[in-house]
Amino acid sequence: MPCFRLDDVTLGYDGHPAVHHLNGDVGRGSLTAVIGPNGSGKSTLLKGLVGALKPLGGRIERVGFAAHDIAYLPQASDIDRSFPATIEDLVSLGLWRKRGLFAGLTRDDNAQLSTALDAVGLSGFRDRPLDSLSGGQLQRALFARVLLQDARVILLDEPFAAIDSRTVADLIDLVRRWHGEARTVIAVLHDIELVRRHFPHTILLTREAIAWGRTEEALHPENLLKARRMHEAWDMQADWCRQVTA
Repeated sequence: MPCFRLDDVTLGYDGHPAVHHLNGDVGRGSLTAVIGPNGSGKSTLLKGLVGALKPLGGRIERVGFAAHDIAYLPQASDIDRSFPATIEDLVSLGLWRKRGLFAGLTRDDNAQLSTALDAVGLSGFRDRPLDSLSGGQLQRALFARVLLQDARVILLDEPFAAIDSRTVADLIDLVRRWHGEARTVIAVLHDIELVRRHFPHTILLTREAIAWGRTEEALHPENLLKARRMHEAWDMQADWCRQVTA
């Protein structure tokens, strides 16, 4: 059974396509990596799936679940760490569907929050301000927020960028746990070897889908070469445009 069904989907900003003519299904309970060069439309695809971007063309169908059943973890660079908030403030946002944005935490909520922090190795960090966290600690806190959301569909945008190898290993264990619980997990990644080791399905993007399916097939050398050549072609076109308009 599919979780998402994409029918000739084009996504972009201000009427300018960033990724186009996508056709395919994401299986329910699957573990899927989205991989490709910088600027290839990976994050744009996730924003389309979560509903933050409406397609410029085509249709994205959610099959058997509603928008509030999606947990979305944006890139850490999108988080304003200067905001005067603590880890508890950040992680407890995972309870918004259950409690609303402004309700106080109940005893049960506090117990769940402590369990989530323990699961990501942040026990005792509840009162730490966000601006005091390392990159790895912030990412662990974001994963704890996802744990509290208890969503059927989890979208992760660059979840392992700029963090240490131990944190990556710990967070990969959580991703595998979600997969074992039959949740649908889609992650934007750059590390091909990490994808090969842990993600059974892959979407290889270069503004369009070069390959979509089993990882060993999607990441075949011929597909990777095609993706690189297409990316280089896009770069050449962009340079030509700049020269013409200079």
